[in-house]
Amino acid sequence: METVVLKWTEDNAGREAMRHAAELLKKGRLVAFPTETVYGLGADALNADAVARIYAAKGRPANNPVIVHVPDEASAAKLVGDWPSAAQLLAKRFWPGSLTLILPRASQVPDIVTAGGSTVALRVPAHPVALALLREAGTPIAAPSANRSTRLSPTTASHVMRSLRGRIDAILDGGPAVGGIESTVLDLSGPSACILRPGLISKAELEEVIGPVQDASRVVREGRKPMLSPGLMARHYSPHTPTECLEEGARERVESLKRDGRKVGLLCFGEPRAMPSATTQHAVLPADAGEAASGLYAALHDLDDAGLDLIVVEMPPKTAEWAAIRDRLRRAHSPGAELP
Repeated sequence: METVVLKWTEDNAGREAMRHAAELLKKGRLVAFPTETVYGLGADALNADAVARIYAAKGRPANNPVIVHVPDEASAAKLVGDWPSAAQLLAKRFWPGSLTLILPRASQVPDIVTAGGSTVALRVPAHPVALALLREAGTPIAAPSANRSTRLSPTTASHVMRSLRGRIDAILDGGPAVGGIESTVLDLSGPSACILRPGLISKAELEEVIGPVQDASRVVREGRKPMLSPGLMARHYSPHTPTECLEEGARERVESLKRDGRKVGLLCFGEPRAMPSATTQHAVLPADAGEAASGLYAALHDLDDAGLDLIVVEMPPKTAEWAAIRDRLRRAHSPGAELP
């Protein structure tokens, strides 16, 4: 299939692009679109055949559920069997925004959306293009990240095109996604609230609204029972280039490999200290975790495109504000990957 790019702009041409994208979704087709976190690969969440096309396009494991995007709290409440007071409080505080809530599903949510599980993942995106598309389409949109399964999440339309060209119908290009990493996922389906995936909204921020929150972040290996949440596979968010994530000794590792004739890239955070030789491909992200998150995937995409033998990551601090970035980097790590 030919993948077309529909450019969103604040004029009649942009509005026509939006209408075209919404019509494709209504017909059961696949459209990638920007959110404030990353680009999502969208399909009508109430159309099981359409959602199946997401899994096929991404090569996504059948036991990995997808997040359903809705335009507002009222639309979310229609898709759940129970809307607890905690959900009400969190939606009021963080929606639209990068918080996904796991709640008991309603009967109209297809099994394929939830990977056969009893819960559904819901969020209201904060990106104006995403919200406009939801309203124009008039249906909830299932949308995992718009990339091949386990690979780097896309933050631009060009990232999506490189990964999914010929596999999806259209990309609604609304410019770069500024958040940079995926939403915080909070499970409200059990007796206590649990963070399943850290993201841009912190544990402390959640606890300000609903009290104690458990941190149940974990990896779930493929082949086990259905997952409660997307983004829990042990191997995820990964460049094609083998990637080593090191707590210490990253720069020494780079210099050693370069002496062996390897082409190596370095990703680090904060002010550069003693950098490897000038010929080393490197990316330095800000010392502020929020600012670093915004550029994380773009930096990894650039290093992945540089024809390197290895990417070495100098891990950021083991503190709460860096939890989401450390989570993504741990899953990008290539244990035992052999250099070419």
